Amino acid sequence: MDLKELKQLTAPELLEKEKQLTQELFNLRFQLGTGRLENPMQIRKTKRTIAQVKTIMRQSELQGRKTAE
Repeated sequence: MDLKELKQLTAPELLEKEKQLTQELFNLRFQLGTGRLENPMQIRKTKRTIAQVKTIMRQSELQGRKTAE
């Protein structure tokens, strides 16, 4: 998912996306442990996307505080 697409999601959608990505990361790590993972770079990509989602959530939280002041 592209960064522009992530920024257009609402807060509940971002939380859901984070849960999905966390589950996907768990599955990828499990596949790595059992030797069935075909593309190890997928783990890095998933971790990066989780970090982007968390960053967007934090930015929107700070933006909300700034406008409330």
